Amino acid sequence: MDDLSKLNRQERRKARKEGHLDTMAFLKTADKFIDVANRENAHTNATELHLAFLYAAARYNAYVGKAILNVEEHEKFVEEMTKQYQEMLRQHLADDSISAPGQ
Repeated sequence: MDDLSKLNRQERRKARKEGHLDTMAFLKTADKFIDVANRENAHTNATELHLAFLYAAARYNAYVGKAILNVEEHEKFVEEMTKQYQEMLRQHLADDSISAPGQ
């Protein structure tokens, strides 16, 4: 996610058309994945589903690393991605707005 917050509205729109995500677009995109998970959760246990999403994220990130970024140092890329995931997971676990359904 690029920091597009310093751009004016016209520049942000142009950046979005070129495939760049500002904070709002980033969150909307993430929400689409969460919506898919919530729909799947109607007939798949969350304990199974979260592993499927983790597998999909790993698979897609490997594709981006190899085919798009042409990463040569795979282990360094894995470490960077792992650090980002750990930080995101810690932030969400600390978020009091996340609770079990009905709570």
